[in-house]
Amino acid sequence: MTAPTDVAAHAERIARDGYSVLENAIEPDLVDELADDLLRLERELGVRPSANAFEGAKTVRIYNLLVHGPLYERIPVHANVLPLVERVLDPGCLISSLSSISIGPGEAAQPIHADDQLIPLPKPHVPTVCNTMWALTDFSEANGATRVIPGSHTRDHSPEYGAHYESIPAAMPKGSVLVWHGSLWHGGGANRTGARRVGIAMNYCAGFIRQQENQQLGIPPERVRGFAPRLRELVGYGIYRGLVGHIDKRTPEQVLLGEGARGVVWDTPRLAEKRSEGR
Repeated sequence: MTAPTDVAAHAERIARDGYSVLENAIEPDLVDELADDLLRLERELGVRPSANAFEGAKTVRIYNLLVHGPLYERIPVHANVLPLVERVLDPGCLISSLSSISIGPGEAAQPIHADDQLIPLPKPHVPTVCNTMWALTDFSEANGATRVIPGSHTRDHSPEYGAHYESIPAAMPKGSVLVWHGSLWHGGGANRTGARRVGIAMNYCAGFIRQQENQQLGIPPERVRGFAPRLRELVGYGIYRGLVGHIDKRTPEQVLLGEGARGVVWDTPRLAEKRSEGR
């Protein structure tokens, strides 16, 4: 597990540069299991490149990975990664999307973009998105390592789609994780090798931001029932800060699964008193 001091150091780096790399953060056995299972899914689902400029003409992506088995449940709650994400956002963060990105030989560089640029907020702003890339193979400049523009998360605008910007590769060994602020300008690199660059994009958003993939409709409730409590919260079955997302003062977990605690922030005596004092 990442030590608190290390979490603080990485969080400071993200605040300063917009990103940080957790080297060798993921167990080798888990990395290999994930890589093998993604190949299985590609075969069984008949996944093909989307052939557009953003997703790539030679890049294979599998979305909504949490529906594809317990193996993927280990990713969002990983003890070496989630504490840093919670530091960048807060413990009320949610899973925004979970997908694989396998960049094939001959793929061109992805357009530079910011993951939060569709959110209509003036920039710079506090993090609303914190995304991570798990390296299931080595990431190098030659094979398409994610390219980043350090410090760009502090700019007052997002990049112009399709424009050229000077960037550097976030190279890292297999088993490492790149973590970045959602305003950071970045993009997948070009793959000039004969092998695929395979990664998993484990993306999070603040609890008050709409998730990129609809987790509540995209994952069958019977599968969510088997999730660990923290994972249920991360997919959106809890409520943010004791209020946002409630259903008649109940959590989605309580309404849909018949489990979990009932009540919202108003039912907490100390907070209710503060609310009353502020009237």
